[in-house]
Amino acid sequence: MKKQITTVAMTLALGLFTTNAQDLTSKKGEPILPEEGDWGIGIDASPFLQYAGNFFGKTAANSAPTWNFLTGNNTIVGKYFKDATTAYRAAIRLGFGSSKMSNFVDDDTNTTPDPKYVQDTRTVSFNGIGLSGGIEMRKGKTRLQGYYGGELGIFIGGSKEKYTYGNQFSSTNTSPTSTTNWTTMASAPVASRATEVKNGSTFQFGLRGFIGAEYFILPKISIAGEFGWGLGFSSTGEGSTTTEYWDFASNSVKTIQTKIGKSSRFALDTDNNNSIFGPAGSLRLNLYF
Repeated sequence: MKKQITTVAMTLALGLFTTNAQDLTSKKGEPILPEEGDWGIGIDASPFLQYAGNFFGKTAANSAPTWNFLTGNNTIVGKYFKDATTAYRAAIRLGFGSSKMSNFVDDDTNTTPDPKYVQDTRTVSFNGIGLSGGIEMRKGKTRLQGYYGGELGIFIGGSKEKYTYGNQFSSTNTSPTSTTNWTTMASAPVASRATEVKNGSTFQFGLRGFIGAEYFILPKISIAGEFGWGLGFSSTGEGSTTTEYWDFASNSVKTIQTKIGKSSRFALDTDNNNSIFGPAGSLRLNLYF
């Protein structure tokens, strides 16, 4: 009798488990897994996992988690589900901007007892464009989903710095005594100084295959991790620095341009060595809607 009861209980438990495994919905009837037509975004899961670990470990001064970009190039990562087992992946970054800093220094031409000041300025401009696209195939009928696929991406970026100075080179001021050191923000006499720095443009290209696993902790919220292998290429072009100085031979201000060397890198390897898509083995928090 006991054996029959045990057999019936195990059969019911197995049936209940099978039903729950096949009916992947919450108690409110919400689907656990992404569906056809769903969109998704991915962010770095590490701050959230660290916060949870510190919370349960009762770590003092546990800082709130931050919403971090998933990739080193700060691209916004997303997906679109063609159907339940196929998703298109994409990432984008469009960045353009500039910043300006000013610093007041003593006026070298001032001969009065009262202090007078002139202004030095530093302007930095930058640009960055990153795009990637790919396809992801999914496998699994439970909260734990496996996936694999391929993607390619490019990134182009660069920056430039320009400097202006309140104390000019002249026959009576061949070494301006008050010029801003932009590292320390102190002023000092100089015999030459940069007026423009053009950093070489950077171009990156990546083509990779990937494989990963994803577990849905809540309806359409998951933790995932992946590895990739493929081709990576990065190149930074030639740059230049323009410097001004007082030329005693011609009794005038002269400029000279020095070149900044270019560099390149190629790899056919795992993500640690070749990828522009982000760190290898990164833990991702995915949100679908």
